[in-house]
Amino acid sequence: QVQLVESGGGLVQAGGSLRLSCAASGSIRSFNVMGWYRQAPGKQRELVATINNFGGTNYSDAVKGRFTISRDNAKNTEYLQMNSLKPEDTAVYYCFVRMYTSDPYWGQGTQVTVSS
Repeated sequence: QVQLVESGGGLVQAGGSLRLSCAASGSIRSFNVMGWYRQAPGKQRELVATINNFGGTNYSDAVKGRFTISRDNAKNTEYLQMNSLKPEDTAVYYCFVRMYTSDPYWGQGTQVTVSS
């Protein structure tokens, strides 16, 4: 089984920064994709960013240029560096890891609140 524990959320003013971490443990296959979803009240879940085991990344248009996803393969940990935060970034952020051909595993979620 796989478990993910995420941390780093909190309250920050617009223009500030936060760094989210997500540590995975268990049976992690070498070929996998990690990433982050977010969900704000009354809105659909949004895929924020992904990173594969080779370091290839994808970002949503809403966060491109402001957020950076990274990973440490030795530690099975992924990160989301969030800069120039905006109130519209307020959401619960969920990390995930998906081994190819398998269903994803999810973190517990961490609240990010950006005040104006």
